[in-house]
Amino acid sequence: MGELGGLTAPDVLETSLSLITGDRAKQNGAMRENHRNIARLWGAYLEMPLKEEQVALMMVLLKVARTKQGRFNEDDYVDMAGYAAIGGQLADVCND
Repeated sequence: MGELGGLTAPDVLETSLSLITGDRAKQNGAMRENHRNIARLWGAYLEMPLKEEQVALMMVLLKVARTKQGRFNEDDYVDMAGYAAIGGQLADVCND
């Protein structure tokens, strides 16, 4: 926690990093394959192709939408940071 008792940017990033690299990553499977599967499913539903990194960006948008509802939830910000990082990695890999 920050010096004022609140959440700090490093707190958000450290927590997000631990989720991306820790047990949740093991539980959910390979990041790229997971996002590829989601892209295929969403793309089929929308009747248009989607890229893996677009899935991550849309998850960021989902978390942004959740910040507009109800009370502050630290998890929304942690997940936004994580999905943004994943999206950046996937975009870099996909554009090679």
